[in-house]
Amino acid sequence: MILYITVAAVTVLLASMVNNRPVTQPYRTTRQQMCNRVCMLSVFAILFALSACRLNVGNDYAKYVEFMHLVNCDAYVPTEIGFNLLVKLIYGISGFENYLLVFAVYAFVTVFVFLLAMYEQSDDFPLTFFLFMSLGYYFQTFSTVRYYLALAVALYSMKFVMRRQWVRFVVLILLGATFHKSLLVVIPLYFLASLSWKKWQLAIGALFCTTFLFCQDFYLKVVVLLYPTYEDTEYLEGGTSYINILRCFAVLIFAGVIMSLRSKSRNRVCSIFYMQRRTGEQHETDAEDDRRFRFYFYLNLGALVLYVFCSFLPIISRIGYYLTVSHILFLPMLLGRVENKRLHKIFRLGILLAAVLYFVIYMSRAGNDGILILPYKTFFFNDMVNILSDVN
Repeated sequence: MILYITVAAVTVLLASMVNNRPVTQPYRTTRQQMCNRVCMLSVFAILFALSACRLNVGNDYAKYVEFMHLVNCDAYVPTEIGFNLLVKLIYGISGFENYLLVFAVYAFVTVFVFLLAMYEQSDDFPLTFFLFMSLGYYFQTFSTVRYYLALAVALYSMKFVMRRQWVRFVVLILLGATFHKSLLVVIPLYFLASLSWKKWQLAIGALFCTTFLFCQDFYLKVVVLLYPTYEDTEYLEGGTSYINILRCFAVLIFAGVIMSLRSKSRNRVCSIFYMQRRTGEQHETDAEDDRRFRFYFYLNLGALVLYVFCSFLPIISRIGYYLTVSHILFLPMLLGRVENKRLHKIFRLGILLAAVLYFVIYMSRAGNDGILILPYKTFFFNDMVNILSDVN
């Protein structure tokens, strides 16, 4: 645990020196740009090294080693074609079952895509990165590596939704789905969240949500149709997370408070400068800002609906995470809308304290079944345990 806390502290410190909206100068690299490159490279190197050097750390590490062995033996595995081809390629180049290199490649791509997405899309990279670490997203990449690669792709794809670049969005999601097909759910979910919903449409949506209470058997059959390997397994037991429900609810309340303050501020400005016209550029900036707010808000609202009404669905948290990962972008955006400096400091402190508390709770459970990122072991000093194929 000391290692994880140290890594989190050091990388957060490095991230605090990054300004992802630096002032640029033509034909010249500024000091801030150079600082950004050094700090980002250092953060990436630390996170990649910790992930790539682990051995049997993560809830399903041994299961993935077993899957890779079966792929190499041309046996059936319930994994996607992207994963299977990557294993075949690496094992073929290495000349032996080099599962360490497979995990290293996953770590490289996952960390890189997460950092790139946060750097390009966040209004406040230091705060976004702090939330990324404290909410456990990085440490969860040690488990379900296919899923967290897909989650990184989902986060990165949000910029294409904002720009209405639907072809790029769909192509990227289809590519990511070759590693984890659950990523396909973001195509309809992100599209719906990008719409400007009217009140009567939201009312119809709320009415539709009640079908999850009365048609559970039907929806379970649909899930089994999409995921045949779930049939007659513990994955169909469902379940939900009360912490995630509380988190979604808190974010919605915070968004409501910020919008209330924002509305009062705008009305006050309009009453003073009612003759002043906004330029086309200002209008476009406001429109884009409102689009982003609406998108993140509906993602959070959708996640809350899923956690409350769809707890019977298998691994609902995985679908919810595709929505709640937006919190690391949404919260800095909301905080940036607070013009009152005193309130800004209070809200920022509240977010930091809540995130630290979440991190403490997460780390206290880090050795439990379902997480198993403690104790940390590396292939430098430990040997891999026997997998199922070795025992048989």
